[in-house]
Amino acid sequence: MKKLMTSATVLAIVGCFACFTETASAQNNAPSKTSSVVHKVGLIDMAHVFKNYEKFTALREELKTEIQQSDAKAKAMAEQIQAVQKEMQDFKQGSPEYLAREKQLAQAASDFEAFRKVAQRDFLRKESRIYHTIYMEVTETVQKYAKIYNYTLIMRFNRESLDTDDPKKLIQGMNRQVVFHRADDDITLSVLDYLNRNYKSQAGAAGGSATRPTPGKTRQ
Repeated sequence: MKKLMTSATVLAIVGCFACFTETASAQNNAPSKTSSVVHKVGLIDMAHVFKNYEKFTALREELKTEIQQSDAKAKAMAEQIQAVQKEMQDFKQGSPEYLAREKQLAQAASDFEAFRKVAQRDFLRKESRIYHTIYMEVTETVQKYAKIYNYTLIMRFNRESLDTDDPKKLIQGMNRQVVFHRADDDITLSVLDYLNRNYKSQAGAAGGSATRPTPGKTRQ
């Protein structure tokens, strides 16, 4: 009787094990959703886009004009300080005229330093805002392009050829992450062309509809 029970128990365990094996095998053989995705990788040279995006150039030129105007004002303030210093030489130290110029000089120097610090901080903020604005526009365009043309991954890379004349640049180039790519994988010019066309359209006629990004020539 004990032998019969033992045999039945063994058969039950073996049967359960067989069922488990069949279930696991069926799960392993079932088609995976992730494996059915066809990966398509694209590359973009962000430095090239920034350098050749006309909106980025225009915004930087506007900031450059503001900086030049600020520099002109700072120069005028510095000249005023120098003028007061020169006037002080005409008066005896400790005289009412000298003390008046000294007070004027201290105020002018304080105003100049405050102006310089505020201007520097303001221009750094504006420059950061420009970079952030352009970066967001580029990434949004990349996402739109990837969705239309079924890219699953877009990576940054440097599309410039290796500089064999400069050892330092050559070593930097040899350390690039992307060693090989097909010409069609480089979406840099397509994205740049879309950005420039869209910018010109918006600058020429306010409220113009955005255009669809299309593959551009992968010229080097």
